Amino acid sequence: MSELVTALFTGVTAFSATNIDDMVLLTLFFSQVNAKFRRWHIVAGQYIGFATLIILSIPGFFGGLMIPRPLIGLFGLLPILIGIKCLLNFEDTLEEDEGERPHNNSILAKLINLQVYSVAAVTVANGTDNISIYVPLFASRTWESLLVILAVFFLLVGVLCYVAYKLTHNKAIALVMTGYGNKFMPFVLIGLGAFIMVDSGTLSLLNVFNGEISPYE
Repeated sequence: MSELVTALFTGVTAFSATNIDDMVLLTLFFSQVNAKFRRWHIVAGQYIGFATLIILSIPGFFGGLMIPRPLIGLFGLLPILIGIKCLLNFEDTLEEDEGERPHNNSILAKLINLQVYSVAAVTVANGTDNISIYVPLFASRTWESLLVILAVFFLLVGVLCYVAYKLTHNKAIALVMTGYGNKFMPFVLIGLGAFIMVDSGTLSLLNVFNGEISPYE
């Protein structure tokens, strides 16, 4: 029983410490909801992105080696590209293309969606630091406690999405987000991607390509 309580506490603590910064991005996303960008796109993308981070961290449970931090930082390119796309207003073209396609209401067709994977890409990029925490965390767990921690994690992803969504119903926040969110969202994404790459030491890969250092150093 004590192991279960410990696993629950560990799950809540680890998730809070590594995902609270997603609140800002999710609130921004929810403030941009419209006919083409639905709430379920955001929730599905957040879950897919978070599941990707877990999959990348699971090798730690089996004693695997973590991906070198500079290489993980390459995920920072994803929000940069999405931010640039927003600045160039590619959304209108994409919406027109989607309108010409036949509608498919299957679950698989809904999940294979550009909006979903844009959110997932930002979630993965913003969660690269999570991997460095989850790998040793998982490595020290038993199967039972690992399953409890993962269950807590995925439950809290839903809670995080719900709280972010409710924040957009606050009059003051909603006024700012809906009025200016679409204007500064691209810059937030580009800045986030740049910070991830710099913080991860990804720029050092330029020296690797020149044969000066190893990415594993």
